[in-house]
Order: sequence, then structure tokens, then C-alpha cells
Amino acid sequence: MERAAHPAAAIQEPLAPEQRSAAPTVAGVGDPLLQVRDLHTHFPIRNGTIKAVDGVSFDIERGKTLCVVGESGSGKSVTARSILQIVDEPGRIVSGSMVLHRPDGSSVDLAKLDRRGREIRAVRGAEIAMIFQEPMSSLSPVHTVGNQIMEVLRLHLKMSKAQARERCIELLAQVEIPTPKIAVDRYTFEFSGGMRQRVMIAMALACNPSLLIADEPTTALDVTTQAEILQLIKNLQQSHGMAVMFITHDMGVVAEIADQVIVMHQGKVVETGPVDTIFHAPTADYTRMLIGSVTKLGRTADIRLKRAPLAADTLPILEVRDLSMVFGDVKKGAVKAVDGV
Repeated sequence: MERAAHPAAAIQEPLAPEQRSAAPTVAGVGDPLLQVRDLHTHFPIRNGTIKAVDGVSFDIERGKTLCVVGESGSGKSVTARSILQIVDEPGRIVSGSMVLHRPDGSSVDLAKLDRRGREIRAVRGAEIAMIFQEPMSSLSPVHTVGNQIMEVLRLHLKMSKAQARERCIELLAQVEIPTPKIAVDRYTFEFSGGMRQRVMIAMALACNPSLLIADEPTTALDVTTQAEILQLIKNLQQSHGMAVMFITHDMGVVAEIADQVIVMHQGKVVETGPVDTIFHAPTADYTRMLIGSVTKLGRTADIRLKRAPLAADTLPILEVRDLSMVFGDVKKGAVKAVDGV
């Protein structure tokens, strides 16, 4: 996302990972990392304005997990994108503050930075990283995963090609991708959905950010893979000491990983508090509805399981026999994505 630099006065450049450990320790786990106050992000349209984020305030603490929960269209993702100034046009931040507190004791209001300027580009990836719901829309299909991660390392940390490759292999190993020395030269279409999400996490962790924003990273995955990705994020959070802002509509995920929760509806925060309080003593009707929907979904699943045998003797809608799909030249060693299914 390279754009023209802004001529405004420079703020302090983010510290490299090896420098951060040597910096004076002025903040610890539980201290504020990011403080958002009265944030408004609007989308002007022909007949008025859509207030996607309407007066949102919250804190993200160092080493903790904040879950932002709400139904589709509640403003969760726009809030997350506002932090990094990557809101899609014609959306824009119209007011509010987003103060990032750095390890060296300095701070910067992200809302005041030019979205196309050098200062915010230095924050993206290096200090705050983000992973998205669908990795295929964020990863290049024509470059190896290694080259894509190495680009981040060389851009932000000024590593040599050899250093970046070695670090890339280490990152792939950290996110538990099998045979990382081989995987580094593979393309995204050669990975499953869960493995692609692991690649995105490796890329996000490349510069050892203080905050990882995860925007519905498990929604498109099966239940088993979801659990694996959630556990991976928890393990990496502990080993890296980073804060996590997790965007989701799934209250089951919230119960699993959250320390603090904010519940959003129609661009506003309707409730906020520790995860135990949100689940055991919710004050907002909307929060109670979200929690109740988990039980309703469970009952629906039970009904479907009981009805399944009734359809056992019916004719199949679709039959697949000996299906194969090959990528590349067979003579030069093609990849068999599907083989005799």
C-alpha cells in the first residue's frame, strides 16, 4: 500500500524487534496500548451520510485480547480499519482520537495522521498488523508466500534477501506450517484455507507488532480448523506479548479468547466490560439477544441431526466420480489439486 509521502513533520520511527527489547520499560501487561475516544467514521452518499462508526470509545491493553462483537453491518470492521486508516472510499474519519502508546513512552494520535503519509505507513505492519477473513483476497496468487513475507521484512526492517528468507522460514515454523523450508517456495493455491490463514498470521507477525487486529479470521474455516487457528493466536500472543483486537460475530469465540468485550450495534457501542460480566450479567437487550442466539443455533443443529436419516434413501442431488484437477505442466511436475475424487 505504497503511496506518496506526506511532508508533515516526522514522528519517531517504530523500533525494530531487536531494539524494542532494549528500550526502557515504561509499560507492562494491562497498561493502555491504544485508546480510542469518540471515533466517528462516515460514508457520504447521495442522499445523506452513513454513520458506520458513531462515537465509539474503548481501550486496548498490552498483552490482552479485546473482542469486538456484533452482527454484520454493526461497524466492527470499519472500526478496525479506521485504526490503520484503511477505510474504503468514500469513507473517512470525521472526528475522534486514536492514541497509540509506544514502548519507549512516546505516543501518537493515529487519527491525525495523513492516511497516505509516511507516518501511518510506518505504523502499518510494524506496530499494528491486521489479518482478514479471506486470505485469498489479501495474498498474491502469482508470488510465493516466501516472497510476500520477505517483502514485508525488507520494507520495514531493511533486511538483506538472505536474512529475510531465513526469518521467513522461522515465521512459517512459528505458525506451525509443515516443512517450512519447502513451504516458503510454494504458492497460495497450494495451501488449504487454514494454512493460508497461517501464512497471513506469519506475515502479520513479521515485524513483531504491539497489536494484532484479526478481522473475522476464522469465519470461512471449518470448526476443527477454527479451533486450531484460535489456539495458535493465543499461543503466539503469549510468546510475543502482543495485544489482540479480535473482530467476530460468534459469541462462542468471544467466550473462548476474550479478556474484554465491546458489543456494537448500528455503529455504536451498546455494552462493554470484562468477558465474564458480559456473559453472566449483560445489561443491554442486544447483548442478551446475541448470547441467546448461540443456544438457538445449537437447538437448530440438534433438529437437523434428528431429521437427517429421513433423507437417507432419496436420490443424490449431485454425483462426483473420478474428478481430477491439475495445475501446471504435467511433464514438468504439475500440482494435483484434486486426484480421482
